Amino acid sequence: MRPFLAIIKSASSLLVLVNGSLLFLAGIFLPHLTMAQPAGQTQPAAISIDYAVQGKPLNPFWAYFGYDEPNYTYMHDGKKLLTELSALSPTPVYVRCHNLLTTGDGTPALKWGSTNAYTEDANGNPVYDWHIVDSIFDTYIQRGMKPLAEIGFMPEALSTHPEPYRHHWKPGVRYDSIYTGWAWPPRNYSRWATLIEKWVRHCVQRYGEKEVATWLWEVWNEPNISYWKGTEQEYFRLYDTTAAAVKRAFPSARIGGPATTGPSWDKAARWLRDFLDQCAQTNTPLDFISFHAKGSPKVVEGHVRMNRKPQLSDVSNGFAIVKASPYKNLPIYITECDPEGCAACGMATNPENAYRNSTMYSSYTAASFALIADLADSFQVNLAGAISWSFEFEGQKWFDGFRDLATNGVDKPVLNVFRMFGMMRGNRIPAGNAFAAADQHSLSVMVWNYTDDDLPGEPLMTSITLTHLPAKKVKVTHYRIDGSHSNAYEVWKKMGSPQNPTPAQYRQLEAAGHLQQLDAPQLLTVTNGALTIPVTLPRQAVSLIKLAF
Repeated sequence: MRPFLAIIKSASSLLVLVNGSLLFLAGIFLPHLTMAQPAGQTQPAAISIDYAVQGKPLNPFWAYFGYDEPNYTYMHDGKKLLTELSALSPTPVYVRCHNLLTTGDGTPALKWGSTNAYTEDANGNPVYDWHIVDSIFDTYIQRGMKPLAEIGFMPEALSTHPEPYRHHWKPGVRYDSIYTGWAWPPRNYSRWATLIEKWVRHCVQRYGEKEVATWLWEVWNEPNISYWKGTEQEYFRLYDTTAAAVKRAFPSARIGGPATTGPSWDKAARWLRDFLDQCAQTNTPLDFISFHAKGSPKVVEGHVRMNRKPQLSDVSNGFAIVKASPYKNLPIYITECDPEGCAACGMATNPENAYRNSTMYSSYTAASFALIADLADSFQVNLAGAISWSFEFEGQKWFDGFRDLATNGVDKPVLNVFRMFGMMRGNRIPAGNAFAAADQHSLSVMVWNYTDDDLPGEPLMTSITLTHLPAKKVKVTHYRIDGSHSNAYEVWKKMGSPQNPTPAQYRQLEAAGHLQQLDAPQLLTVTNGALTIPVTLPRQAVSLIKLAF
């Protein structure tokens, strides 16, 4: 693994990242925050956690998911996965998807979806049809989930450049071919505003004010690239028009943006700053701020090498921009937060995406999300949510290397990281190379052996020392994601990689995809408030050790 050094400056902060670990920020030295080691090198890393040193309440910022294809929502495997996602968090899970206003008959395809919410009749009169978008939101609400309602894209009848409109992208086809008539500004802003106002009013009527007040409304997606074919000023007009329409329909609605791409790119950073300046100057409603953050894996010498540097730089720059703005206390949503940029690009056309089926994806997620939480603490910003742009793809081959949480209804290892996060309760505790939280009767520690290089290696031998525990006996339960636990992919390969598993094989895969314990729970004795637990972590493994007392 080649070392890297990133120095990011803002008006109020200096951040230094070395090999993905935070070393220095605003005059405060911090410990290494990950267990990442160069390929072939494993070193002991003892972890010390003081139960008495509890910080602010644990924020379930991981309970956010998203995807391009909204019509998968109410299909068989979509509903199954949403049911599982809704169960993994103690607080409601938020879901964001593209294409909620795109014109079409609701037929799903990769990077495509439609609801036909707005069309016009032969005389040019507006026609509103909510039944498809209702079926999407109904699926969420029935499971206690919340829409992070992305307001887009442009209906065909309102687009300034409607033809061509429906794209037919597939992996291997030039990515830019997706940007068709739905990406253009409205030909009539008044009709656009009326559409948004009617949609929000309809939601309030259907679901009630109390429910809709808990939702989030985000204006468009990545307007600084070709998802928006207009100018920056035209996006500002779109945002202003949309925000006013949403607030007219329901003053308690929460609206935000601009959902720009990663602000480590100078043009994206400028868009984010310009947007915040514009809102401040015009007093435009802004209830939260959103931007995206992506990594960049590559194939190096025949294996996948992850690269968190771009993703962490996106997060750091975004936090710095918000911190320096008039909106430094607003909630921040990283509305796409992923190892790379194209969920629907499988490993057949993009071999760097081979990490997605394995425990490399789960260990990367554990390590990066923990570091993002520490970055938010360091910048003293309000990180409310980080959306994993990863769902499921109906009717695709088994384990075909898409960035998804499940394949054909069977959970991948990465989904179990979110189950682990969801089992944690209470207040954050400083944990160095781990992620820890505690409440009155429990303490949870997540620990990982993440490496950037997808190569075999020796396990990591470490220990967790816990002090000031308020009990003489504790029940310890150890959950694990590795090659033989919580890993349907490895079970599938041992079956011979069947594309048509038998019913018995399917049940076996389904069970293997669930979060599993490493061994039976133990009742351990605490001596003078202290306890040390040895842990052996295979390469790319993740453990959650949960103490109950």
